Amino acid sequence: MTSISRRLALIALLLTVGRTDAANLTVFAAASLTDAFTELGRAFDTTSGHKTTFQFAGSQLLRTQLENGAKADVYASANDAQFAPLVTKGLVQTGQPFVRNRLMVIAPRGNPAVQTLTDLAKPGVKLVLADKTVPVGDYTRRMLTAIDQAATYGKDFSARVLKNVVSEEPNVRQVALKIQLGQGDAAVVYVTDVTPALKPSVRIIALPTRFNQSASYPLGVVKGSASPEAAQAFVAYVLSAKGQSILKKWGFQPPK
Repeated sequence: MTSISRRLALIALLLTVGRTDAANLTVFAAASLTDAFTELGRAFDTTSGHKTTFQFAGSQLLRTQLENGAKADVYASANDAQFAPLVTKGLVQTGQPFVRNRLMVIAPRGNPAVQTLTDLAKPGVKLVLADKTVPVGDYTRRMLTAIDQAATYGKDFSARVLKNVVSEEPNVRQVALKIQLGQGDAAVVYVTDVTPALKPSVRIIALPTRFNQSASYPLGVVKGSASPEAAQAFVAYVLSAKGQSILKKWGFQPPK
C-alpha cells in the first residue's frame, strides 16, 4: 500500500469513528473561518454522526481562553504565532497547515475617499484595522513594512497610514462589519472575508502581489479532549478532498 493509499484509508477509518459512538465536539476557530467551517461542520456531522459546535473569534482570544482552561477539542488558528505557544505548553497537539489566505483592501461602496492604495495615507482618511495581536492585524503591518522597504510610496508610508487608524478591532469580521456599516473609509481584511453577504456593500482596492502576505492556518487536536478520536476525525475531514473543496469554495487556498 502506498503512503497516499494508507493516508486515504486512515481518513476513511477516522470518518467512521462516532457512527456508533457519536461525540459532541467543540472547535475553536479563527473568525475568518466562520462561513467555511460552518458549512464544513454540517457536512462532517452528516458523514460522521458527530455533533460539532464552533466558537469563532480572534485567534489570540481563543488562545487565551485555552491557556485559561477553556474546554475544546480542536483549535484552528489564522497564524502559527497563536498556535505554536499552545503546542509548546502542551495544550494542543502538534498541528499542520490546512489552508492559506491573502489580504485585501476594501472600502464602502459609494464612498470615494479611498480609490488606490496610496490613498490610505491621505490625511483625514478613516482606516479600520484589526489589532496588532490579531493575525490579520499582524499580517497587515507586515504588508505595510514591505511597502516601506520598497519605498514605492515613500519610506514613511506605514507611519502615515497608521496615523489614520480610527479603530482597531478584536477580529477580522468586526473589521469587515465596520466597513459594511460605513463606519470607516477603508480596511484591510482577508480575501475570504469578502463573502457573498458583504460583496454588495464594498469596493475592492488593488493590493500589489509583491506586498501581499500569505497567511498560513494551522490546525490541531486539543490535548485533554474528551473525544480525541472524533477530534482527529474532524481534522482528517478538513484535510480531505471534500473538506478542502468546501474551503476553496469560500476563497481559501490549499496549504503549501
